[in-house]
Amino acid sequence: MSDILDLGGRVALVTGAGQGVGRQVALQLADAKNSGGVVVNDYVLERAEAVAEEIRAAGGKAIALQCDVSDHAAVKEMVAKAAADLGVVGILVNNAGNSGANPSPELGKPFWETSPEVWNSFIGVNLYGVMNCTAAVIPGMLQRQAPGRIITVISDASRWGDAGLEIYAGAKAGAAGFMRSVARSLGRYGITANSVAIALTATPAVRRTLEGDPERLKRTLEKYIIRRPGQPDDIANMVQFLASDASSWITGQVYPVNGGFSFAL
Repeated sequence: MSDILDLGGRVALVTGAGQGVGRQVALQLADAKNSGGVVVNDYVLERAEAVAEEIRAAGGKAIALQCDVSDHAAVKEMVAKAAADLGVVGILVNNAGNSGANPSPELGKPFWETSPEVWNSFIGVNLYGVMNCTAAVIPGMLQRQAPGRIITVISDASRWGDAGLEIYAGAKAGAAGFMRSVARSLGRYGITANSVAIALTATPAVRRTLEGDPERLKRTLEKYIIRRPGQPDDIANMVQFLASDASSWITGQVYPVNGGFSFAL
């Protein structure tokens, strides 16, 4: 019996994969049927190396590459090295997010009291980072003349709107719009482009914040129909589906994985 989640031998590049959701995505793609291996990216090399070693210890193929995705030249260099060391990237998971490697102390202020430098930290990772990585992998995908997959992890903040997250939400919404246009450009070549919109997810940072404040966690979960935070594997399961042969006729879509926080037609 065939496995519909077969990855077709494609090499995957997962950005921001040194922890949290990205780590789980990298582990699952490495373990999937006919995985071509995983390029584990993070701006902290030690984190990327630790995840790559987990994959190798389990019998999978992985390399770790350090790169700040907001740096266009560094991204091109990373993709070229990935192709030389593991193979041409056939699956891109744009997972890197938040405010980048050096968060500003101004982040807690209302956005109208912050500077464009703070805005650019969000836009640089969440929008330009997606553009940089996507632009870098497309030539190789076209050259392969084989199905390719581009998947961008966005946020329900981009669909629902969250007070205090205006710039982040705008950048994530921009990334989703970018994916839709990429889907239209590349569908004729068998390359799909989709987004996964996530909500409250129990990454290490979120757990530290909420588990120390049970009342805050309770109030937060009242907004969710499924009364628990998401787990990294909830998101990784959807990413694996979109990376696989099972999703070959799906492109330009946004899939909410959010415990019922918001609904979409």
